[in-house]
Amino acid sequence: MAATTHFDLIIIGAGPGGYVAAVRASQLGLKTACIDANAALGGVCLNVGCIPSKALLDSSEYYHLASEHFGEHGIKFDKLRLDLKALLARKDKVVHELTENVRQLLEGNGVTILHGRARLTAPGEVTVASGKKKAATYTAAKAILLATGSSPIAVPGMPFDGKRIVSSTEALDFPSVPKRLGIVGGGYIGLELGSVWQRLGAEVTVIEMLPKIATTLDGQVGRTLDRLLRKQGLKLRLNTRVSAAEATARQVKVTMTDNGGSETVAFDRLLVAVGRRPNSADLGLEDLGVAVDEKSGHVQVDERFQTSVPGVFAIGDLIPGPALAHKASAEGTAAVECIAGQAGEVNYDAIPAVIYTWPEVASVGLTEEAVKAAEIPYCVGSFPFSGAGRARCMGEADGFVKLIAHSKTDRILGVHIIGPRAADMIAECVLAMEFGASSEDIARSVHGHPTFAEALMEAALAVRKCSIYAS
Repeated sequence: MAATTHFDLIIIGAGPGGYVAAVRASQLGLKTACIDANAALGGVCLNVGCIPSKALLDSSEYYHLASEHFGEHGIKFDKLRLDLKALLARKDKVVHELTENVRQLLEGNGVTILHGRARLTAPGEVTVASGKKKAATYTAAKAILLATGSSPIAVPGMPFDGKRIVSSTEALDFPSVPKRLGIVGGGYIGLELGSVWQRLGAEVTVIEMLPKIATTLDGQVGRTLDRLLRKQGLKLRLNTRVSAAEATARQVKVTMTDNGGSETVAFDRLLVAVGRRPNSADLGLEDLGVAVDEKSGHVQVDERFQTSVPGVFAIGDLIPGPALAHKASAEGTAAVECIAGQAGEVNYDAIPAVIYTWPEVASVGLTEEAVKAAEIPYCVGSFPFSGAGRARCMGEADGFVKLIAHSKTDRILGVHIIGPRAADMIAECVLAMEFGASSEDIARSVHGHPTFAEALMEAALAVRKCSIYAS
């Protein structure tokens, strides 16, 4: 029986944007194919991004707790030993299980899975090359959806060699804990992976050319994260540029330049994490006439996620906006609904962002700096985790919840959390913003006691001290 070559929708990329879009398309009755260049589905997120890094973060946090804090709970060890091989094997097992789950999810929804490198060759037509086999051609009656994600940006003078100068991919699989690890870039990837290896025993130096780390954070939250990471032992070199990096067989000599001059420091490994670039090259976009930003590499789309070429859509890291897996998934669902003739959209004002350091950082909506810049009248309520009973019981009292509301309407404009379980707490705030809730809505909602979420309720109550409630 001949293989199917004609589909309603062809999706290129099986990451969190592509595979979610494929499932939704199937649910809407579209005959769908999902193409990925790799045998393991799930894209960067599941294979070398979100999932493996979080598995390492959790394992390293357990090791850190055992070595530094279990004694406070009356749990004593005669000897504590790190088995890095077992730790990495557990990470790989988690990744394998989840990528197989994606395969089963797609197959269970009747999605045809194709492996190989895809290229647009004509309107509604895609060719897929796999190894030495002759390229196969597939057609899409309704649309082609591009969801090919992004790749780490290489910096001139610091080329990735996979051993000494590495990207985030190789930093997930160091064969041993580096004695000294340098990280170029103080964004969420650098901070998370820096936290992993610092907890496991590495001396970590983060080199950031800007005056602060995690530049998109609310200023108050960013300053607190800076202080807490330094307290944990991370060295943060701000306002500092890497002017040269020379890799040898055993180390990397890095020349750093700041206002005080230059110095050369030797690291066992150097992680370059300065951002990611869309995988928009080698897809045949230019030949088809798909508009791409020459500087950033982002594919240009309209409000329906359609490119400049009718019938070709794009989502996720390929298009402008933060490179977040959950943003890609939301866009995948919305794009497919638009393709199917429905009204799909994404509320970009209510997309959460999380940094999985410890304490965690999570936010949604506007920062205080953005509210000031827009000249929006506002009120702020905050509450420290040191005042939350559950946080005290856990021994994690650092951080706070900060809620920003419009001073006249009380509508929530943004919420910023740094503290334990922030990644999970932010979901309540996202829902509140989706429903156009006020700070009073959260303040009057009964929260279980003792829980971390009580801190959010208390922050909302603190907003009530603002002048909008004055008689």
